[in-house]
Amino acid sequence: MKGNEHIEGRGAQHQVANRFFELSYEMRDDFLNYCAAEGEEATDSRTTFIDTFPNTIVNKVNSPDVGLEFSLNPYQGCEHGCVYCYARNSHEYWGYGPGLDFEQKILVKRNAVELLEQKLRSKSWKAAPIVLSGNTDCYQPIERKLQITRKLLQLFLKYKHPVGIITKNALIQRDIDILEELAKDNLVRVNLSITSLEEKTRQLLEPRTASIKKRLQTIEKLSEKDIPVNVMMAPIIPSINSHEILPLIKEIAERGACGVGYTVVRLNGAIGEVFSEWIRRAMPDRADKVLHQIAECHNGTLNDSRFGTRMKGEGNIADQISQQFAIGRKKYLSGRERPVLNCDLHEQYKDGQLKLF
Repeated sequence: MKGNEHIEGRGAQHQVANRFFELSYEMRDDFLNYCAAEGEEATDSRTTFIDTFPNTIVNKVNSPDVGLEFSLNPYQGCEHGCVYCYARNSHEYWGYGPGLDFEQKILVKRNAVELLEQKLRSKSWKAAPIVLSGNTDCYQPIERKLQITRKLLQLFLKYKHPVGIITKNALIQRDIDILEELAKDNLVRVNLSITSLEEKTRQLLEPRTASIKKRLQTIEKLSEKDIPVNVMMAPIIPSINSHEILPLIKEIAERGACGVGYTVVRLNGAIGEVFSEWIRRAMPDRADKVLHQIAECHNGTLNDSRFGTRMKGEGNIADQISQQFAIGRKKYLSGRERPVLNCDLHEQYKDGQLKLF
């Protein structure tokens, strides 16, 4: 790759060193010249899948402003390649980089189903919503083959346990049969991520995700089966998708969504470097403007870890975004509510079937 050429099909545009490693590597010009002369690829761009067998699978979420208490991630790393993804930083804890490694090296938790069943059968476990994809998408492309998420949902149904889902992949339509059964007892709620109505923007921000057309279709398919679906417009990025708030809320309301939420983009840790490199290649004409406006939302910095303000931002731009969502909810989603998930059934199904006594 030369100069500022954009890498198609990937969000991150370069490798980023792991901050926990003492050593790092760089791609030297003499090596690149050698590869060019020999007709060889300098890097392997293929996605690799690494089997792991963790000891636990349900994670306690301690952040006060995330909106979930427990999460479960069958995969670490995500081939979707969303350039803004906050989960990139977590890949460093697994020994990989937050740039291209995050998209190309996917850890598969092969014993996820067994671990969840142990958790749900545990005498000490008290039912509380467990959210699939609190970190990386449970419906990323490899799920089509491995079906770990589908098997997890079958367990939630068997034990009558509440589950939330966060995804931006239309593959969730495959599991409507299970979701419909869960919804009958108010045991499931889907959060579908849609950041833009413009396909070109989607392709740049989220190169390996489902198309906007398929995601809008997914809202309709779920709603038709009375499966509650909330849309997350996350993140809002000034001067990239901030002008689409009202049109998007109108569109999802017409498709049957029960609500909408949002976050303002923040570029913590290595994500600042990943995003900055990406935007200077993908949108060079507006790179400085976008980066300055993001900083304006976070007290002059791209990196914002402050509870209470980090998710929504502050200042004039953040206020304008908040006001648009308030207007959109009132105009297009008035009277619609997101149901509170049912935590009362699980205790009767601790052994996988209804207890009569």
